[in-house]
Amino acid sequence: MNAARRIKILHVVFSLDPGGMENGIVNVARGLDPAEFEIHVCCLNSTGAFAERLPQPENVHVLGRKSGFDIRATFKLSRLLSRLKPHVIHSHNLGSLTYASLASAFGWRHPILHGEHGLLPPEQCTPRRIRQRAILYRCCRCIHTVSVGQKQQLADFRLPVQRIVALINGVDTNRFQPGDKAPLRGQLDLPEDAQVMGIVGRFVGLKRHLDLLEAFDVLAVKNDKAHLLIVGSGGAESDRIHERVWQSPFKSRIHLAGFQSDPRPFYQAMDILVVPSIIEGMSNVVLEAMACGIPVLAHNACGNAEMLVHGSDGFVQDLSTAQNLRVAIQNILADSTALPKIGSQARQNVVKKFSIAEMISNYERLYWEVAKSRRSVSNNY
Repeated sequence: MNAARRIKILHVVFSLDPGGMENGIVNVARGLDPAEFEIHVCCLNSTGAFAERLPQPENVHVLGRKSGFDIRATFKLSRLLSRLKPHVIHSHNLGSLTYASLASAFGWRHPILHGEHGLLPPEQCTPRRIRQRAILYRCCRCIHTVSVGQKQQLADFRLPVQRIVALINGVDTNRFQPGDKAPLRGQLDLPEDAQVMGIVGRFVGLKRHLDLLEAFDVLAVKNDKAHLLIVGSGGAESDRIHERVWQSPFKSRIHLAGFQSDPRPFYQAMDILVVPSIIEGMSNVVLEAMACGIPVLAHNACGNAEMLVHGSDGFVQDLSTAQNLRVAIQNILADSTALPKIGSQARQNVVKKFSIAEMISNYERLYWEVAKSRRSVSNNY
């Protein structure tokens, strides 16, 4: 592939702080053939820890956006576009699309591929926000979601379904594999005979750490083997979560692991991963745990139902309250002998259905289509 055919991609995000969307950007960037694709990332706010995982960290451009709408950030992005001349702008979620649209003359100077990475929360479903999306989507050659359920939600709001494709997330099953639980627990200071439930993610309200802590405190009264492993850091709820852990009468059985650049041993040490998030697209955390052979208990948000078959390779239930969450965990741990078989089935299914190679191939084709397109691309994904 000669240099003239090489496609230059500019991702537009607020930062590369650890998160599922940011992890997906890095995974795709690392998987694309560098002979065909040159990857740049514009961080509107700040850099973030995941920048170092990119194949070329020096291609991260930070604009230092101020809080609120910062018109200066738009001018900075416009100048960056003039200098880099990307073949495709890949914006992620509504805020970055706003800046990308304005800086690119509403998509006429550079084609925009826009990604939505989760179900729209209630505050994004107001008539005003839907109108805003409808206007900005007209600036895009294509909009992609990470699950079929997300695509359906956008279609239900009468957004332009002919421009929306679902690009299903994938996981590196060579990297994420089952491990030997006993020695890993020794390394992580977890009792070998404990029943370990875990949660992985940023400390934000939608992840519902506080509800899980409430459920754990009740469950731990009668289950002296129950332990809670919390992996993650940052986010608006960080202080509240740490304070809640400190107040727990069972704080000696709650393990705050912080952010982990390599979460594999933490998954492998769990008996079950708990994902009570109300809003999900297609969770990388769920796929990573499944690849490690760990059963997942997840709220019946759209992406989770597309990944898990209840009772076969995981558990998908209504976890909308702390009580529902406690009862679900309690019932699963009461029959913990079934968990290894369910974890094994989870591993088999994720290998079969959620290949990272297929995900990268889909992005590769879509980037080529958008780069060569006039106003719209095919829906064959």
